[in-house]
Amino acid sequence: MNNNYKELINKIIYEIFPRNYSKSGTFNDIYYDLERIKKLGADIIWFMPFYPIGEKGRKGSYGSPYSIKKFDDLSKEFGNIDQFKKIIIKANELGMKVMIDIVFNHTSNDSYLSKHHKDWFMLDNKGNFERKEPDWFDIIDLDFKNKDLWDYLINILNFWKGIGIQGFRCDVASMIPIEFWEKARNEVDPKNNMIWLAESLEPKYIVDLRRKGHEVLSDSELYKVFDLTYDYDGYQYIDEYFRGEKEIECLIDYIEIQQAIYPQKSLKMRFLENHDKPRIASIISSKEKLKNWTTFYMLLPGVPLIYAGQEIKTGLYPDLFEKSSINWDSGDYEFLNFIKRIIKISKEIKSEAKTFKIKQIKNGFVKMVWESKDVIYYIFLNLEEKYGDINLSKSYNGFDMINNENIKIQENLKIGKEPIIIKSIK
Repeated sequence: MNNNYKELINKIIYEIFPRNYSKSGTFNDIYYDLERIKKLGADIIWFMPFYPIGEKGRKGSYGSPYSIKKFDDLSKEFGNIDQFKKIIIKANELGMKVMIDIVFNHTSNDSYLSKHHKDWFMLDNKGNFERKEPDWFDIIDLDFKNKDLWDYLINILNFWKGIGIQGFRCDVASMIPIEFWEKARNEVDPKNNMIWLAESLEPKYIVDLRRKGHEVLSDSELYKVFDLTYDYDGYQYIDEYFRGEKEIECLIDYIEIQQAIYPQKSLKMRFLENHDKPRIASIISSKEKLKNWTTFYMLLPGVPLIYAGQEIKTGLYPDLFEKSSINWDSGDYEFLNFIKRIIKISKEIKSEAKTFKIKQIKNGFVKMVWESKDVIYYIFLNLEEKYGDINLSKSYNGFDMINNENIKIQENLKIGKEPIIIKSIK
């Protein structure tokens, strides 16, 4: 179970897709941007795959970074291993850890392993490569019934640990036996010093795969090994809400349910976007509404994710198969200053407070409460841009953490556009 709960509870993960991070898409560009990432408030940098990409059955012009030819090599387009080591060293000096993507469910069609260890793959009765997901035609699935494969993959983890990596984001971890993950963590990370993030799957996808006869792990099962799992079960409600299929109270109710169905000291990685999902700024056009939703997700229990570019409100869809660089010159830097402020507040609140409550008061107007022995933090959010007067049943006094001033909210509140965060001393 999670041995890093106290260390991770107030941290921020920053996701980088090297190819599209800059116009040149190199390690050097990222190296020279590390101070900016640190000032944003990031604690952990997650590098999406930078390995050589398969050519056979490639999707798009550049191919998916998750279609990997060799697990212990770097694609030359990004740079070399020494340049990557420099990133790790500098990030550590700045107080950040570096986590990399580990993709052990599958390889590219023309991978090193497919040529040297065909028996380590899922094969049909004619000896042809198979895959669990037909749409992923640029990859072939590994078969974890072969224990020699386990040893090989654990050696890969040790290789990257030796380079200086401090954490692993494990791609589609739910599709790989929990016994492998247990063995891997015990052998690679016996002192539990590393960060283990599982890409758990959306509930509907888990059900679909199980109906097809595949063994697929739930989030609860993954917590036996992993410090963090994806919040795809929560994101499902966000997706349905923005498509007009569910009301906001369904999401609020489910966040409460999560407090009961997962282990007490478990952490979700919370996100409004990632490399597989649309940019949140392309869904929420209003900056005021986006500020409220950003505050909402930053202040939920768990570890927030920022996908590079999200902090400047970019709406560019994250294309995995083509070159589509973030345009850092056209970002919204007023929003950047806002998100920096919210990150700082989030860190303070989660460092101090122990208990969390959430409820919808009226029409998308949500109240969250974080509480410790000495302090209560009240968060009021207008998630649906609905205005008017509302009765809070009591008044609130304290310090306005966003505007840095003392504040008193009357019992009868006129709902505004901006989020409100009050720090009240007991």
